[in-house]
Amino acid sequence: MRTALVLLSLLFTLTAAAQKKTAWVSGKIIDENEKPVSGVSVVILGKTTGLTTNDSGQFRIKVPAGKSFALVFSHTGYADVQKNFYLSEEEEEKISIVLEKGGKTLETIVVSENKEHIETGLTKINPKNAITLPSTTGGIEALIKILVGSNNELTSQYSVRGGNYDENLIYINDFEIFRPYLVRSGQQEGLSFINPELAKNVNFYTGGFQSKYGDKMSSVLDIQYKKPTGFGGSAYVSLLEQGLHLEGAAKKGRISYLVGIRNRSNKNLLKSQEVLGAYIPSSSDVQASLTYKLSEKIQLEFLGTLSVTKFTLFPESAQKTTSVFSPLFTANLGLDIVFEGQERDSYKTNLIGLSILHTPSKKLKLKWMLSRFQNKENENFDIAGSYLFGDRDFDNTSSTYGQIVNPLGAGYYQNYGRNELNINVYNATLKGSYAAGKHFVQFGNSIEQTNITDKLKEWEYQDSAGYSLPYNPANLNLFKSFNSTADLSIQKYSGYVQDNIRLGTAKKEITLQAGVRYNYNSLNKEFLVSPRMQFSFKPNWKRDMVFKLAAGAYHQPPFYRELRKYDGTLNTDVKAQKSYQFVFGTDYNFKAFDNRPFRVTTEAYYKSMTSVDVYDIDNVKIRYAGNNNAKAYAVGFEARLFGELVKDAESWFSIGIMQTKENLDDDHYYQYKNAAGEIINSHSTDQVPVDSIRNEVGYVRRPTDRLITAGLYLEDYLPTNKNFKFHLNMIYGSNMSYNIPNSVKYRNALIIEPYIRVDAGFSAQLLSEKSKRRSHSPFRNFQNIWASFEVFNLIDRRNTISFQLVKDFANNVYSIPNRLTPRLVNFKVVGRF
Repeated sequence: MRTALVLLSLLFTLTAAAQKKTAWVSGKIIDENEKPVSGVSVVILGKTTGLTTNDSGQFRIKVPAGKSFALVFSHTGYADVQKNFYLSEEEEEKISIVLEKGGKTLETIVVSENKEHIETGLTKINPKNAITLPSTTGGIEALIKILVGSNNELTSQYSVRGGNYDENLIYINDFEIFRPYLVRSGQQEGLSFINPELAKNVNFYTGGFQSKYGDKMSSVLDIQYKKPTGFGGSAYVSLLEQGLHLEGAAKKGRISYLVGIRNRSNKNLLKSQEVLGAYIPSSSDVQASLTYKLSEKIQLEFLGTLSVTKFTLFPESAQKTTSVFSPLFTANLGLDIVFEGQERDSYKTNLIGLSILHTPSKKLKLKWMLSRFQNKENENFDIAGSYLFGDRDFDNTSSTYGQIVNPLGAGYYQNYGRNELNINVYNATLKGSYAAGKHFVQFGNSIEQTNITDKLKEWEYQDSAGYSLPYNPANLNLFKSFNSTADLSIQKYSGYVQDNIRLGTAKKEITLQAGVRYNYNSLNKEFLVSPRMQFSFKPNWKRDMVFKLAAGAYHQPPFYRELRKYDGTLNTDVKAQKSYQFVFGTDYNFKAFDNRPFRVTTEAYYKSMTSVDVYDIDNVKIRYAGNNNAKAYAVGFEARLFGELVKDAESWFSIGIMQTKENLDDDHYYQYKNAAGEIINSHSTDQVPVDSIRNEVGYVRRPTDRLITAGLYLEDYLPTNKNFKFHLNMIYGSNMSYNIPNSVKYRNALIIEPYIRVDAGFSAQLLSEKSKRRSHSPFRNFQNIWASFEVFNLIDRRNTISFQLVKDFANNVYSIPNRLTPRLVNFKVVGRF
């Protein structure tokens, strides 16, 4: 009897346990224009009851666990969608469904995650990670640099697949964003243009992007700011940056607003620089996005930004050191400089954009856009330095420890500049889309007026061992001098049309995006046509694998900086740099480690470039040759892993292999022989050359050439308390080339050592569970408050960004590295309400 009762009790227990095997599916339903769809019926296939989505298009439904089932999504005027699931007990899967106009049941499903799954080169970035990421610059760009690599923690600019900073497109709410042009070093930069607290969707394309995006060769960063449905906000304070943002809605959701204010000072970062002195950096901005829904068919949108950055420096002294190792000798070389003078720079940018969204019918959508971008930049510097160069004593028992004990060179130099740049860009654009069956056609056309005024007055004086360079006993010459003005008025016309076609069946998902762009500008009177194509194929496999292919023309017309030659003059006949790109990739979704989601992407790419305008990079300053006298290529492979290495914690790892080289037209040098047929120094005074050999330089490394890049973003938390979190940001980049000025034989021959950077952050949630707070608590309206302690450059490696070239008494040239920041700490508090 007792045994029977035990068995009966066990049976009831097992039955009850089986009845509790449930899971959850939640997410959001949107239409083709990524707008939420409310009132969508969500029902388990075979059941008669379910639920409907709320006004934001969101839902959460309880589903059976441990067996296969399907959900059916239906709404009047839209085609039905069915998606199959198999979930473990208590598992919750989050999805986003795209409903298409129509009346028939869809054979296949289109999920918003599918956009990332099928589009070539696309990575969707979570803007919330930009707040928790331990990084000196912060912002969306800091996340991007983990994916594509970096060589400078003081700048928000980035290089993609062998391109430079000028080859990246940035859009906010479909308005193109421009960066300051006169910035020479990362320490002069202020805030990133993008406010991550305002961002909702962040799409980053590393290449092979669609025709609807503009005319540049490397990447696209497409950001959409939030359109709030209720009141909220955030505030944060750190040793580097402070910010506040507010959002809300009124008139039953017809009006929404989004406002952000930020202030930043890099003083704590710069106080440990090699150049000692008084640094006074400051940067502030305000951004606002407003939406007003006039009717069901017409909506007004406004975007306004204002940014002011100032940088003042009173340099005092610098001590730089490098080591030389060779089979013949080893030396610790030092450079001591004493400065006088100052630098004062200012950069002011503002953008005003107005959009009218018009929906004449369910199939046709139009967006009319007007914008004005203004950029005012001023550079004022007059800095002189007296230097002593030689062997530095590193014997800490010596009375001369740290001093230069064997002078090899001495001199004096002075840099002077009074530069002013004003840019005004006026743009009128029409964009639209038309849906017809399996086709989704997008089109656009824009007219742009660019006005540029530039005053360049800059010179450098160099004195080595008492002789001014270049040496002329009859005259006192400047080492280099620029004095020019420019006043340009440029009209630009561009447009595109592309068709997004679904060719697949229930068993095979196939998408094709084919389009073409045109571009014309009145400066060089060049008309460009750029066809582009993207293709994806998902076979009927058990594994969730997609194959992707992209090919097209990506031509980049000159804006302004490309026109200015090394001697400071303008060449307004510079044509567009032309690029033809081919990309092949795979995208694989799978689950591992206790059924956690993972995604692996791979892409191989090749870029063939002609009419290249070659350039040098010094820190972040790009100086072009101002002509189209080269060809180049970039070839590489990238692989990325996204997933939960730790349950409920987002992480990713990225690795890339790349080579990019350039070949200048008619670049050659001569070697000279004496009467015995021996190679001699061309500057030799005791031997007479009797013959010469012409050597073609051929392909050389580009300034952005880097064989290996790797990045890691890792989240973790205490197993017993998720309110204590850890974030790790790690970047590795192999060596890069650096140009020796005015050298044909040794162009880009200097080597910048590998860049290695590790930043770590430790966070603790100070306030949570709003419902448990007392009514009189000053924090009663806060959702949560986090405090973070960040360690920048955890391994205390001072990476090299550029070189200072110094001559010794024998006229030999030495390269002394300019290094970046050491280990530093930061403290940050973030509150959301």
